[in-house]
Amino acid sequence: MKIRNRYLLAALCALIVNPILSAQDAPNPSLKPNAKTKAEIKEEQAKAEAAAKKVREPFLRCLNEAFLEQLGTPAYVPPAPDAPNPRRIPPAPFDSPPYPAGDWQIGGSTIIGDPGELAPYPLMQAIYEGPNGDAWKRSKVQLYGWINFSGNISTSHSSSTSQNGNFPLIYDLRPNRMEFNQFVLYLERLPDENQTDHVDWGFRISTLYGLDYRFTTTYGFLSDQLLKHNSYSGFDMPMIYLDLYVPNIFQGMNIRIGRIISEPDIEAQLAPNNLMASHSLLYGFDNYCQEGIFTTTKINDQWTVQAGISDGTDVALWQKDPGRQVTGTVMLQWTAPNQKDSVYFGDNNFNNGKFGYNNMQQIVATWTHKFNDRIYTATEAWYMYMNDAKSHPTAEVPFQGGSFPVRDGYAPEWAILNYTMFRIAPNTFISVRNEYMNDKVGSRTGFATQYTEHAIGLTWWPDKLITIRPELRFDHSYDVPAYNNGTRKNQLAFVTDVIFHF
Repeated sequence: MKIRNRYLLAALCALIVNPILSAQDAPNPSLKPNAKTKAEIKEEQAKAEAAAKKVREPFLRCLNEAFLEQLGTPAYVPPAPDAPNPRRIPPAPFDSPPYPAGDWQIGGSTIIGDPGELAPYPLMQAIYEGPNGDAWKRSKVQLYGWINFSGNISTSHSSSTSQNGNFPLIYDLRPNRMEFNQFVLYLERLPDENQTDHVDWGFRISTLYGLDYRFTTTYGFLSDQLLKHNSYSGFDMPMIYLDLYVPNIFQGMNIRIGRIISEPDIEAQLAPNNLMASHSLLYGFDNYCQEGIFTTTKINDQWTVQAGISDGTDVALWQKDPGRQVTGTVMLQWTAPNQKDSVYFGDNNFNNGKFGYNNMQQIVATWTHKFNDRIYTATEAWYMYMNDAKSHPTAEVPFQGGSFPVRDGYAPEWAILNYTMFRIAPNTFISVRNEYMNDKVGSRTGFATQYTEHAIGLTWWPDKLITIRPELRFDHSYDVPAYNNGTRKNQLAFVTDVIFHF
């Protein structure tokens, strides 16, 4: 009986104790599966304390620390293999950096289908870490910019009558010297054009100081610096516009109102948007800035349509000039379903073509092809003209954005350009540029001649904030001497520039 009772007692203990032990070993249903560990909580507390301490630091100290931190950050960081696509359109076909842009070429609009998020540069990082940092983040307004300077060694020289010995090479007009090209500051807000449930807005106000203001100047807006005084350093505001995003028109519409960089072209006036340090002839002598209302509508996955109305090219709304008139813009972008090709074409500037300040009628197209993640190519061509051009200043047209032609009458020009890029490292690529331009009556360069230009350049990002771009280029004019102040047909130049972002 005692033995039987002993076994019975053991069995009862097992029935009571085992479930208790099992319950202790089992997951606690009252705890969430993603409950933070003590180490994670400790790490979050340390970050919060560091952030609170940072808020009390002087702004200049925060700015200095942000610069030091980002100077040690690689320009290109590959995304995680399982990272989701943050946009409702296919991932960007190109990595930016090192390339200037990640998406297929389109101007006059943000990318419809993209959330419009920009990682902060040091100035913005220091502001975010300051007393009102959370308010800045919520506003999505950012303040950032860059400094760009260059130098060139050329076979051409300045003369007693002209400093512009490298011309028609621009922007580095003056041979064998260093130049302060751009100090640029952006104040902007990017609309979220990934979402489709509400109207969003954005804006950009840009300021530029340096040599390159000469190539963004609009007649009647800060233009006396160039047109009356021929200053080699000046101030301009090449972009001042408001963006409105309307999601329920086809796959989204962007409406841009204000002063914009002209929509076409592989290149742009702003240094970080270029593939090389110098500019092609094709880019150097076409339309620059326009003022008006410009719409961009994403029709479907392949087609985007742009239509706009402006007051002409490079002429302020209030400036009296024959070229200041109602002017239309129509551009189309097609992208291949396999994301290997894009064609961007249209009529960028059309009115009656009357002779005026830069009143160039421009038909333009660009085809871009991606071979693989390391090699792609872009080819652009345009045809431009003005009617009844005069070979000298007149009372109605005292200035020209390019040059006065060598003879009166119809003034046409055409050009074709190719860029081919080879990525040789995560933060480095090589560009090869070849082009042909025929300035038939000299209305853009002042010389009625054909040109070819060939260049090879390297773009290297040592880190997130610095870009270095050395290049070697050879220019040739065929019919008359155009280089070295109109005394030589050939010009060889080594050009390099440095961009420092802040």
